Amino acid sequence: MLDKGVSTTTEDPQMFGHPKGLFYLFFAELWERFSFYGMRALLTLYMVQEIFKAIAERDTATAVVYASYGSLVYASTVIGGQISDKILGMRSSIFLGGILMAVGHFVLAVENDVAFFVALALIVVGNGFFKPNISTFVGALYEEGDVRKDSGFTIFYMGINIGGFVAPLLCGWLAAEYGWHYGFGLAGIGMMAGLIFFWSGIKKNVFGDKGMPPSKEIYEKQIIGIPQKTLIPIIAVLFVPVIAYLLSSWQQNYVGGIFKFIGFAVLAYLGYIMYSLDSVARKKLFMAVLITFFMTLFWGFHELSGSVITLFASRNVALDGIMSASQTNALNSMFIIILAIPISLLWGYLAKNKLNPRTPYKFGLGLLLAGASFYILSLSGASADANGMVPFTYLLVMYFIISIGELFMSPVGLSKITDLSPKNIVAFMMGVWFLSSAFAFQIVGFISEQLAIESTDANVGGIETLSVYTDGFHLIALYALGAGAIVLLFSPLMKKLMGNVH
Repeated sequence: MLDKGVSTTTEDPQMFGHPKGLFYLFFAELWERFSFYGMRALLTLYMVQEIFKAIAERDTATAVVYASYGSLVYASTVIGGQISDKILGMRSSIFLGGILMAVGHFVLAVENDVAFFVALALIVVGNGFFKPNISTFVGALYEEGDVRKDSGFTIFYMGINIGGFVAPLLCGWLAAEYGWHYGFGLAGIGMMAGLIFFWSGIKKNVFGDKGMPPSKEIYEKQIIGIPQKTLIPIIAVLFVPVIAYLLSSWQQNYVGGIFKFIGFAVLAYLGYIMYSLDSVARKKLFMAVLITFFMTLFWGFHELSGSVITLFASRNVALDGIMSASQTNALNSMFIIILAIPISLLWGYLAKNKLNPRTPYKFGLGLLLAGASFYILSLSGASADANGMVPFTYLLVMYFIISIGELFMSPVGLSKITDLSPKNIVAFMMGVWFLSSAFAFQIVGFISEQLAIESTDANVGGIETLSVYTDGFHLIALYALGAGAIVLLFSPLMKKLMGNVH
């Protein structure tokens, strides 16, 4: 066995009281998130203004492609994580994923419609190998029970949000000043920088023996005369044109159909498992499913930031002299960086005074905050000028409120899934949790299609467009507020179903 499992001996290189490898992973992930969020900030506007600019249904086409891309990006992590666990190991998976993503970002810099869909497919496949393994690698640096682990993940996730904050500002500026493809190219450079940091850590041996394949025999096992370590990258590349075709076929929306089938299959399987469990385990698993559903709903509203809200910012928010529409994607990460520590301290203070709310209450409050954030946007029309432009303050307040909601829900959800799920299906439920983000993008696509503006006018906007958006935001607010109210109403019952899980 090449990977001895989790080991943090005193001989491991240390820095600032943590394994030295943490800081190499911090910068690798920072730059990877820089590339991902830098590209995402430009994606919707690029499709509306360039890829689909000649058709009246350009908003609809953009909505379908954006939703399909987002769903596949998150679904790919379930497959990539399994391949890493069983064959490649974390190091090889991170390199394979990082290279594919970097190539994808650079291909985006090519002005060609076919290249565009190939680039998205490369990023989808690459993300599947990179994203689940870089986070798992952080956990592998600490042995079980190490009290430094939580603070280590806090440091690591700060890197994610720094990348998510800086990338839209820089890539958005480049795209506005010099052209879309300079912005995409910078995202590719960011991905390469992340790989260089990771490679540097390996060369300096800061990771020890961690992240290696589970066994040399499996890693080098030959299938049809080709070692698995070589066969998997070949298969990954062969899947690129398949995914590119699925993404480009927006009229048929094949990806949406695939996820409807997956959703039905997952629910049917969970129903079968619940039927076979005792009453206590059944109640806990039911709560795990509910938590996953509520998180999916929240992300479905939250991820509108990269689609409808970006278009709203472009068409109906007065951004002159402040930032571009693509750069507004940095606001969420900015508030997460500002608020993460204060809210963490708040939970600590409430816990000491035995007032820390249980998970259902936090989820209910998170959904209420999401609803309040969209209600703020729905009110913006009352302050519009004659051209249908609303003050930037509304967008700023919206991101502030929804970021608080995110911090109420996201950090606690994942740990509760592991606590509530039966031990023999924890891995499956973790896969379902990751798939929840994929299904959230289907919600994004549905909402974005309802708010699509059918026009070939490059400068579409004005009072009529504003009315479509504000009416839509009002409906979203009602759904989110209603969901939050339902969760809070039934929180006492949910608390009982969760048993001793806080």
